[in-house]
Amino acid sequence: MTAPNTEQFSVEGQTAIITGASSGIGRSIAEEFAAGGSNVVICSREQDNVDPVAEEINDSERPGEALAVECDVTDRDAVEALVEATVEEFGGVDCLVNNAGASFMADFDEISENGWKTIVDINLHGTFHCTQAAAEYLEESDGTIINFASVAGQKGSPYMSHYAAAKAAVINFTTTIAHEYADRGIRVNCIAPGFVATPGVESQMGVSADNIDRSAVDRRIGLSEEIADITQFLASEASSYIVGETITAKGVPNIMEEMPDA
Repeated sequence: MTAPNTEQFSVEGQTAIITGASSGIGRSIAEEFAAGGSNVVICSREQDNVDPVAEEINDSERPGEALAVECDVTDRDAVEALVEATVEEFGGVDCLVNNAGASFMADFDEISENGWKTIVDINLHGTFHCTQAAAEYLEESDGTIINFASVAGQKGSPYMSHYAAAKAAVINFTTTIAHEYADRGIRVNCIAPGFVATPGVESQMGVSADNIDRSAVDRRIGLSEEIADITQFLASEASSYIVGETITAKGVPNIMEEMPDA
């Protein structure tokens, strides 16, 4: 029997910048890309948080190398330094994963102007900064951009109005910039995860990835690795006909909540 051809799913030889990669989804993406042969540049607002991730990747048997860079995505100078460090270390940029994000829960009337601006700045302006800073190098490589939104940006989310608004903007930004960047050879898409078992979720809600059963299809919570799989797909040639789309990953649809009252 002839072995199936899976080369189109490969990210081998790519250089990927992954923001917000100190833990959770970002870390899983970095580890998976490195396992697939990509060199990864991972960043966080604090160097001490991202150094252990790079060390673990470099000390493993993953063929890809990792470079850790301290970067606050709301700081344009820091973002440009991140891109410059990537090009200096690995010669270019093939993929940008705009994963950095933040939020907190509060009633809308209790959100201060500073709180609102902070969340919008990280989730939306951070995506803006990274995309502009990396664009010229992604054009050289016919690269990909993968933005991160959320189901909160698609349907809203009570007590997270600032986050939902910013993520809705990221979805619209993805569609718009995908059209503008298509002529430059850059393919742009987005992922909107639902509830995912990250360390942050575990600390707040006590839901651990170790306790999730994947033997049943009735899935209410995702794993970081499952989101990383989608990210790698969007960075590979296997998704070459997907442009400007937002892929939702939220498990089984809750149809009963969507049905009208009798």
